[in-house]
Amino acid sequence: TWLYVPGDRPDVVAKALHAGADAVIVDLEDAVAPDRKEYARSATAELLSDPQPPAVPVHVRVNALDSPLADADLRAIAPLPGVAGLRLPKVASRADVIHVAERAAPADGGSPTLHALVESALGLEHAFAIATAHPALRGLSLGEADLRADLGVREDAGLDWARSRVVVAARAAGLAPPCQSVHPDTRDLEGLAASCARGRALGFLGRGAIHPRQLPVIEQAYLPTTEEIERAEEITKAAATDEGALALPDGRFVDRAVVEGAQRILALAQRLR
Repeated sequence: TWLYVPGDRPDVVAKALHAGADAVIVDLEDAVAPDRKEYARSATAELLSDPQPPAVPVHVRVNALDSPLADADLRAIAPLPGVAGLRLPKVASRADVIHVAERAAPADGGSPTLHALVESALGLEHAFAIATAHPALRGLSLGEADLRADLGVREDAGLDWARSRVVVAARAAGLAPPCQSVHPDTRDLEGLAASCARGRALGFLGRGAIHPRQLPVIEQAYLPTTEEIERAEEITKAAATDEGALALPDGRFVDRAVVEGAQRILALAQRLR
């Protein structure tokens, strides 16, 4: 779970660190009004200057890469000890990632972890090139609100191809499965759960949130069920005693790919214990 919080609300950021999310994303972009951008940057820099690590990893979403605000964000934020990663909005090309990686790299080498947000048709077409642009890039995901507007999509199902495209690009690049884009209605928890179930079926893992009340719904949706855990345990137990392909007593066929899927389920299930 990734909880977005506006960078110009340091009091809200402080609370978010203890809200139960796996990571907090301090947003300097869409959540901040134009006349609050400089304050958001300075407040975030102050928060992340503390050498004591935050309670959970903190990522920062900088402003659009084609704006002068982005360079100012990178200068102020990238070198700070409390920054676990930078989230890059509206990435449209491999060159965008390389520019940030080079711009954000400290003098002593290396660079902060980068996560690219694909939010346009052009970015979607370049998804694999973006995902493989630089070793510092560790994540790829969709920004669905902007993408929906760019494509003129009216129904949610119209984004399913784009979602699958990003899942495939991330996997092909050896990245972790993408997290889903945020669900904009913070009170529609039933709709959030249904949307998460759909996202999990498409290959996503986890989701961005814009309110703490969304966190337990997302986590529950992405954790395996008791039935899934029992099936996974049965598969791994059978595979441990019989190498190669085999059939379970109920007729299910098990090979290496099935075993690897079962192992992923059991790894996620550790969060339930």
